[in-house]
Amino acid sequence: MGGFDPRGSFTRSPIARLATITPDGVPHLVPVVFAVHGDVIYTAVDAKPKTTQRLRRLTNIESNPHVSLLVDHYADDWTQLWWVRVDGVAAIHRDGAVLHTGHRRLRAKYLSTKRFRWTVR
Repeated sequence: MGGFDPRGSFTRSPIARLATITPDGVPHLVPVVFAVHGDVIYTAVDAKPKTTQRLRRLTNIESNPHVSLLVDHYADDWTQLWWVRVDGVAAIHRDGAVLHTGHRRLRAKYLSTKRFRWTVR
């Protein structure tokens, strides 16, 4: 894997796993979509139906903002396996420029790759 580009592989991946820690110290892991711009990683709470908008990942971040994002690639040829983990400090933005930048970056990544078909009703 001499030509492996960790940042590029991470950035191009369609999904990551977000790890947070509950107030009781228990790991909590969820899949998320994300976009990278510079040294900032944006993710969002999507609009699909949920039992509550008070998501555990948000509660966890409010309690302890230290998070990890993991991207990996599996292949039957084990010489092609890879993973990249990014550790950082999360912030929750419910309005303002950072929120709009995140939405813009996420739309650019996922609409340009045609990975998802978006419909407006």
